[in-house]
Amino acid sequence: MVATNLKAETTNLMDKRSGLEVEMNVIIERLCQPGGPGLSGNLVDSEGFPRSDIDIQTVRADRHRLAELRNDHKDITEKIDQNIQILHSARLTPTFASITPSGDVDGSNNEGTFVSVGASASSNNVLPRDTISAMDMDVVVSRPFAMVDEITEASPAAEDGIQLGDQIVKFGNVESGDNLLPRLAAEAQTNQGCAVHMVVLRHGAVVNLTVTPRVWQGRGLLGCHFRIL
Repeated sequence: MVATNLKAETTNLMDKRSGLEVEMNVIIERLCQPGGPGLSGNLVDSEGFPRSDIDIQTVRADRHRLAELRNDHKDITEKIDQNIQILHSARLTPTFASITPSGDVDGSNNEGTFVSVGASASSNNVLPRDTISAMDMDVVVSRPFAMVDEITEASPAAEDGIQLGDQIVKFGNVESGDNLLPRLAAEAQTNQGCAVHMVVLRHGAVVNLTVTPRVWQGRGLLGCHFRIL
């Protein structure tokens, strides 16, 4: 009974977190649309006057709401991790067999159910959160450490399947720790022109990507911005 209740609670938390992610992505897309102020851009012009091209009150409301959602998302994620750890350590009777993802690079990690995503984002087949929830929490999903909060159209990131709002679980050899932004930049520089294994959380599903940092007409080797969570 305790196990059943814990799994039901975790399922409900996952559904709630998925709803938060959808709302967060809507706000991020609205703030980061062409000509928009972004997540932290100035709301005044070069002369110090309020920008006339944006609705400042709406932008402030969106940013405030996004901050609230991020805090709620963090709290729910921590609770989900706690429940998964309990279920995993207790070795409860599984309701599913652990899945070896066909898209996994080395097949040796236990980061969850992966969906293979090729160079084109049109071929994505993302496993919905309620499918993961129906499974026993036998696989501990790693926590994301960064989020894609800006992405440039026609950039290497966009062409290789990275999407706005993707939460980064792994980028090459970078998974967690300190000095993450410099390490991410160094990882991209080191692997310029080479395929890099990347794992993201997208709308509650764990997605396996292969991206290739490369020179293009825009800035950087990927054309996207990561925000550390």
